[in-house]
Amino acid sequence: MKIKSTQQSINNNQADQIIIGHFKGQKTNPWIDELGAEVKDQFSDRLKNKDFIGQTGQVQNLYTSKGQVITLLGLGKADKLTATALYENTHKVIQAAAKSRSQSAAIYLALNELTQIDSDQTTKLVTMAAAHAEYRYEDTKSFKKDNKHQLKELEIAVSDSQKAAFEQAKAMASGISAARHLGNYPPNVCTPKYIAKYATEFAEKNKKCEINVLNHKQMKKMGMGALLAVGQGSANKPKLIVLKYNGGKKDQAPIALVGKGITFDTGGISLKPGANMDEMKYDMCGAATVIGGFIAAVELGLPINLLTFVAAVENMPDGKAYRPGDVITSYSGKTIEVLNTDAEGRMILCDTLTYSQEFNPSVVLDFATLTGACVVALGHQASAVMTKTEGLYEDLKTAGLQSHDRVWELPLWDEYQKQIDTTFADMQNIGGFPAGTITAGCFLSRFTDGQKWAHVDIAGTAWNSKKEGATGRPVAMLTQYLINESEK
Repeated sequence: MKIKSTQQSINNNQADQIIIGHFKGQKTNPWIDELGAEVKDQFSDRLKNKDFIGQTGQVQNLYTSKGQVITLLGLGKADKLTATALYENTHKVIQAAAKSRSQSAAIYLALNELTQIDSDQTTKLVTMAAAHAEYRYEDTKSFKKDNKHQLKELEIAVSDSQKAAFEQAKAMASGISAARHLGNYPPNVCTPKYIAKYATEFAEKNKKCEINVLNHKQMKKMGMGALLAVGQGSANKPKLIVLKYNGGKKDQAPIALVGKGITFDTGGISLKPGANMDEMKYDMCGAATVIGGFIAAVELGLPINLLTFVAAVENMPDGKAYRPGDVITSYSGKTIEVLNTDAEGRMILCDTLTYSQEFNPSVVLDFATLTGACVVALGHQASAVMTKTEGLYEDLKTAGLQSHDRVWELPLWDEYQKQIDTTFADMQNIGGFPAGTITAGCFLSRFTDGQKWAHVDIAGTAWNSKKEGATGRPVAMLTQYLINESEK
């Protein structure tokens, strides 16, 4: 489905289906008035008979003599509308349109005067909900769905002032789609080598991009002991992918993004239970997030320099696998006692974080499906942020609110650090049962001394196993953060 913006008046729009919003308790509707008496009479009848009252999520179709479908979407009380409700209801109505016989549709929701949500955010929510509704995974199916009666084109009505927000949302949607593609691909296809190929193909199409892929021999020579320890039990060799975007001035310090790319996680010698292990293909969603954010930034042509580091590794058990009790020397020179080989994400991230700082970034953000404890703490609504850099959480929080891809802060107090102290090395790779998400953050913090840095745990937000697979979160938040930084 092609998504584009339009400024065409509603009464001149020739789309098969036109979607408009209506608030509960509203006696008239400006869009209905513009469409003329034929539609207005039907609308009045629906209100009079209480077939449609504008209850949130309620949908009612009206029809014109030209065969056009006018779809009313209930938005509830004007002063009660939330960003979540707007996104979910837009998603719902566009999914329904995609299953109808309409070939084209136009949605005028972004032009509704929403009292609780500013116009830019409204535009982004409507656009990203549309892209989300359009997405379907069919890549590894032997048959494709019949596209005869599916939407081929969707127009989103925007004003002059909303055009920039629309373009930003389209880029976010592009990055989200890439992240979902990578996350949903099966682990026998989406190996470290595949991710490197995917990133290379994108970089080679863009003049301002560069790419360097380090193989296991190069990393061994460099001394990346922690990252290589995780991958040494797998037949699929690790890759450290470095994507570079030169959008800013030459002397401008780059923003560095680091992504955990465990393409499949068995837990290693500390083997996971068999139930739901198939979901461990999603353990590379941190990598998918930073690649998605990179793609969005490039498509927008942001005036920033950006470095994206993807540690792509498979964690498997075999005779060469690392084991509990091993002491590993990381790239930084710090030693790590392995107590659990299923705490592998922090092992690959610590070497990658150390390496990223050699490029003198202005800030480093890492993204990882790191801990199940994060899901216990925050559920699937918010990604967790841990940082000691003043103001950085607020910047990420603002970006999350603007994009409706929210984050929440967890503390990195020094008192938690003692949980990863050990007699046999500089640190151990787990901190025990209490505060598992925080102690994982404490571990990573030991590799970011003196660096502006934040860790984002996306274990609860990056995928929804029961409904849709990879969600593409938090690409929207990350992209909004990069947009905000580019405007400073």
